[in-house]
Order: sequence, then C-alpha cells, then structure tokens
Amino acid sequence: MHTEIVKLDFPEDANIILGQSHFIKTVEDIYEAMVNTVPNIKFGVAFCEASGECLVRYHGNDEELTKIATDNAYKISAGHSFIIVMRDGFPINVLGRIKDVPEVCRIFCATANPTEVIIASTHQGRGIMGVIDGFAPKGIEKEDGKKWRKDFLRTIGYKL
Repeated sequence: MHTEIVKLDFPEDANIILGQSHFIKTVEDIYEAMVNTVPNIKFGVAFCEASGECLVRYHGNDEELTKIATDNAYKISAGHSFIIVMRDGFPINVLGRIKDVPEVCRIFCATANPTEVIIASTHQGRGIMGVIDGFAPKGIEKEDGKKWRKDFLRTIGYKL
C-alpha cells in the first residue's frame, strides 16, 4: 500500500463537501438535492466512478465551480468519492439533504478551510483514508472567546 496527500484547490470564497457514495446516479441526485434545498446556490459536483468506464462524472449549475469540482475529483481519483464545490450557500444549508441522498455513504468533510485528502493506493485502486481540514488548535477557548463565538453566531443569524 502507498499513501499520499492530495491538496484540494478551490477558491477562498467557496465551500466544499467531500464524501463517498455507491452508485452512478450520485451526480444527478446530489444536483437535485442542492437545487431543491437552496434554489440560488451555485455549485459543481463531481463523482469518481469505481466500476465500468471508471470516469469522473460531473454536473452543476456554475461552469467554474463544476470545473473545479471535476479537477479536484480527478486529483483524488478514489473510487466512489464525490466532491461538491459551492458558493451562495453553505454546507450547513445542504448537508442534511446530501446525507439523505440514498447513495451517500459517508461525509469526510464540509468546509471552507484548506483541505488535504489522505489517499491510500493498492494494486486495485485508490481510497480516501481521511482528511486534514484546516489547522491544529492554538489553545483553549477562554471567556472572551466564548462571548465572541456566541455574538458571531447571532450576528450572522444562526442563533437568536
């Protein structure tokens, strides 16, 4: 077995969801889940097919984000993995619906942070072992940090 790190490339103003699914209709079902949850969301989705032609299947409603998703999926090249690259919406808005897509088995991350994917390769193929999402903690939250967090969530409308 060989391991490697694949750094994902996506714009700073975008978010991603990286996951694993099990069937070729993943792209179409994720597309429908996205547009039915947040109608104005812009996104691209790409899926690494693990049998048959073993192609990167893709779709989206934004050409740039679809290309970014497709390029990242091909860099990962792990069977039955998928990536969504999005703007004008956040993972928190769509993640529940994505998890409800019948083909989706697992979500590795949902983030806007710099992301590295840990890949294992064998004679058969490639798989995602895990992800490195962002950076390591630099300390432990203090009272002023708690106040900032609570105020921030209310400022952006996620808490009353």
